[in-house]
Amino acid sequence: MNGSMNRSESMNTGDTMTTNASMTRNIIGWTRKHLPDAVARVTGRISTSGPNGWITLYQTPWGVLMVVDVQGLPDGGGAGIFALHIHEGGSCASAGAGPFSAAGEHYNPDGYQHPWHRGDLPPLFSCGGTAWLCVLTDRFGVEEVIDRTVVIHENPDDFTSQPSGNAGEKIACGVIKWR
Repeated sequence: MNGSMNRSESMNTGDTMTTNASMTRNIIGWTRKHLPDAVARVTGRISTSGPNGWITLYQTPWGVLMVVDVQGLPDGGGAGIFALHIHEGGSCASAGAGPFSAAGEHYNPDGYQHPWHRGDLPPLFSCGGTAWLCVLTDRFGVEEVIDRTVVIHENPDDFTSQPSGNAGEKIACGVIKWR
């Protein structure tokens, strides 16, 4: 045998692949029966063009399922990879210190170093200006991030630089609200 297992062998071993497939089925089944708990309408600086879309959050028995659906992402920059974070602020206003400056810093109630902030999320990968992401996290509950902002940055997060991963300027923002 070449080292690979067939499907029936995998299903009977209790290995990680089977566990992950089972978890995925459970989450998909759960979301089909429940509406999102919270949403954020994400827009760029100019609401008629640029990044725009929706972020939905589900409080599941396994953690928070966050689904991101964004269009209008710019070409260039970080090779179509964009940092995504929840920020501590409750507004997307520009308060003079750059776009969406009222969004504040990364959501980090525990004071951890980056990338262990509770608001640090996987990046968005653009495909012709559109990105879709689904992530399950136990870093926060939906109720913790209500009235906080979710921000898309112009560059990928390097997951190293302090305090925010050298992600660059904020290019889109939305406030998380109960659905």
